[in-house]
Amino acid sequence: MKVDISVMQGDLVQVGCDLLVVNLFAGVTAPGGGTGAVDAALGGWISKAIAEQDFKGKLNSMLLLDTHGKILATRVLVVGLGEREKFGAEQIRQVSSTAIKAAKKVKANTVVTILHGAGIAGLPADCCAQAVTEGALLGDYSFSKYKSKNEEVPVAKLIMVELDAAKIADIEAGVSKGTVIASAVNVTRDLSNEPPNVVTPQFLAEYATNMSEALGLQCTIWSGEKLVEERMNCLLAVGRASANPPCFIRVDYTPDGASKRVALVGKGLCYDSGGLSLKPAEHMRHMKTDMAGAAAVLGVLGVIAKLRPGVVVSGFLPVCENMVSGTSYKVDDVLTARNGMTIEIDNTDAEGRLVLADALSVAADGGFDEIIDIATLTGGCMVALGRRWTGIMGNNQPLIDAISAAGDTVGERMWNLPLDEEIREMLDSDIADIKNSASREASASQGGVFLQEFVGDTPWAHLDIAGTSMLDKERAYEPKGCTGVPVRALVEYILG
Repeated sequence: MKVDISVMQGDLVQVGCDLLVVNLFAGVTAPGGGTGAVDAALGGWISKAIAEQDFKGKLNSMLLLDTHGKILATRVLVVGLGEREKFGAEQIRQVSSTAIKAAKKVKANTVVTILHGAGIAGLPADCCAQAVTEGALLGDYSFSKYKSKNEEVPVAKLIMVELDAAKIADIEAGVSKGTVIASAVNVTRDLSNEPPNVVTPQFLAEYATNMSEALGLQCTIWSGEKLVEERMNCLLAVGRASANPPCFIRVDYTPDGASKRVALVGKGLCYDSGGLSLKPAEHMRHMKTDMAGAAAVLGVLGVIAKLRPGVVVSGFLPVCENMVSGTSYKVDDVLTARNGMTIEIDNTDAEGRLVLADALSVAADGGFDEIIDIATLTGGCMVALGRRWTGIMGNNQPLIDAISAAGDTVGERMWNLPLDEEIREMLDSDIADIKNSASREASASQGGVFLQEFVGDTPWAHLDIAGTSMLDKERAYEPKGCTGVPVRALVEYILG
């Protein structure tokens, strides 16, 4: 159940609800604004509690008070905004998520919230409303589809109350945009959290087809002999050991008079056993999420279709399973990629770059202004950057910088990793044009220099989301499990 978010013009203290959310900056002892108005209506109870409980207003800290009938709200929650000079949209998303989680714990059905941040640090009302909406919807997310009992009590309504009638239209616009984006992230999370016996290549093809029909996108599926005709030899090799055959999905958004054409290429390994270079059992856990790049591309296209920017956006998804059977591709095999480059197989568990090679070749032939690929490509990237930073690299620094800046804006941080000739030399083969892997040294950058061979001269960026696509424990508005990274960053970049 998704929280219903609405906007109301009026006085906070005159609205009935189960929980009223207000805020406080760090170091403030006498609250003002909306928080001060609620404090006054409560006879100074908030100020008294701040002093008695030594509440500092630290980011995401909470102070919960019962109103005892003095106002129409049953309870008041004061959330800390942190330091004023560090305050921005990311902090709004976090405190909104904190508030919605607290509301669920106290079984609040209807929540009223102040518009965190409006007029502060130059933040316009629509930006604040969008951040509140995203924080609430992203923070409320859970994947409980397969639980026979779900005891969690959902929040049914979240109402943003604003006294100034002149801001209502902007606030409503922010809520609308935030809802579209956050809902797409949550759908991306759902796709990646689904078990691999559900999300097969055929499932993703059907999902993309249905989504495209619903949103007015164009969807093309290559499978069987069509993959052979199109020389998708690497995709066919990786997928041939599975009972579920591979496919290639293309989804296009093509507005009239577009100013730019962007290709998004998403790795779609519905399950990765490692192939004949079999993963240890503990490393197979969560390999259902090896299609998180493909899921993210579908999530971005879902947003783009609704917000309709003047940019062509096309998604290219090589989709398969890397399994083990008598038809498995083997170490020492030599494959010929779609662009004619020959690849010596050093490790069948370095399969993501192989399927991306064919997909990048299709995108490179399409005359796009830029190509961005998204992949859970290397464990080495997670070792290097942990689960907070996405690795980004490519052949065009302005493109890398622009995507990274978009990630900073929405709280999806990226770190620029190097691509250079010395790393490329690690992949030199004695019998083919290139090997698909070498040593563990600079393994994330090895993946990047391999992919670079298939984009031609097109400006290109590679996002390695191996660490950031999934969390072992929740963080702010990102849940345990699949996060939906980098949907919001790419949407921010494309919308400009």
